[in-house]
Amino acid sequence: MSAVSAPAPDDRPDPAVWRVADGPLVASTGQGPLAHVRLAVKDLFAVAGQRVGAGNPAWLAEARPKTAHADAVRRLLDAGAELTGIAQTDELAFSLAGTNPHYGTPANPAAPGRITGGSSSGPAAAVARGWADLGLATDTAGSIRVPASYCGLYGWRPTHGATPDGGLLALAPSFDTAGLLAHDPVLLRTAAEALLTPGDTTAPITRCMVDEELVSLAAPEVRASFEAACRALTLRTALPLAPARTGAAEHLEEWFAAFRTVQAAEAWERHGAWITRHPGALAPDVAARFENGRRVSAAERARAEQVLSDARKALDAVLPPGTALLLPATSGPAPLADAPPEEVEAVRAATLRLTCLASLAGLPAVVAPLLRVRSLPVGLCALGARGTDRALLDFVTDSRNPAHA
Repeated sequence: MSAVSAPAPDDRPDPAVWRVADGPLVASTGQGPLAHVRLAVKDLFAVAGQRVGAGNPAWLAEARPKTAHADAVRRLLDAGAELTGIAQTDELAFSLAGTNPHYGTPANPAAPGRITGGSSSGPAAAVARGWADLGLATDTAGSIRVPASYCGLYGWRPTHGATPDGGLLALAPSFDTAGLLAHDPVLLRTAAEALLTPGDTTAPITRCMVDEELVSLAAPEVRASFEAACRALTLRTALPLAPARTGAAEHLEEWFAAFRTVQAAEAWERHGAWITRHPGALAPDVAARFENGRRVSAAERARAEQVLSDARKALDAVLPPGTALLLPATSGPAPLADAPPEEVEAVRAATLRLTCLASLAGLPAVVAPLLRVRSLPVGLCALGARGTDRALLDFVTDSRNPAHA
């Protein structure tokens, strides 16, 4: 694992955080709900006049400057944001660690000596260190939710397809989403509105659920903090908190295996030709995930896709509009930056079992920094029904304030 980068002097961008940060790349118009908000854009989105580097120098070397902004970038700029810089990502976004062997591991100010999580490591680090107010990132299997949890940030993974993906370098299109990271939930909610397609406001969240079988996937110390956070949340919102058996736990291993099969197959389908032409260009752990995708047969993929179709129907049935399923966002706090690879992989596997539910079902999820474990941040994740992004964001934003009689 690459060492954590030392904080760079104020006049020199940290290469573990920024790939391009030579002053604002696009100045704010000074108008709109995001006027003068500093935006860090993950290095998967097209920025006019810049190349997409995807966290890999070999990819960057062959890339050509883009002629137009990605749709999500354009919407945020149109809302008044300043494009402060292009922020780093794990290689081709196929990791949850944030430990890029080429550019370094960014420092995590919320958990010194520990990783930020990935693959949206650059936007998360930029926001956590106060170099940006807002991070435009992607989440396929947890790449917004994990950094939000590890860095003490708010994070939003939208309903699949609810935000624009034009000009975004894909990993696994069936699961890829463009979402946001921020310190301030009000800013997160405001910026989300710029990305969401205008539509009717969905019914508010009126009921919270906790499935203890799913919560048990987290470490014991996380579970204790989660229970306390849920009690505090119900006091602040005056919403009922109901124990529930969603049935997800009993199917989780089958669902998780199907998700990983389809994700890897789609990732190889997208990038396999380039990887074949560039042997040794990827870190071994990332290369191994793509290799798993190469080995997926058509029959295996078809079976996995059917499992996921059934899983989506099952989760839709137990998560009606107006309901939020509460979960720990990650299985534990951020691992140490010098943790052995096998420990990092074990944490990754445990966390993926929590994050894969929203990913495989295409559901919205919002992470709030409400848990503490040994002074380290861990996020609480609220999972909502398909298309209820606004209600879920409002719920998390309003949860900061005591309920009014």
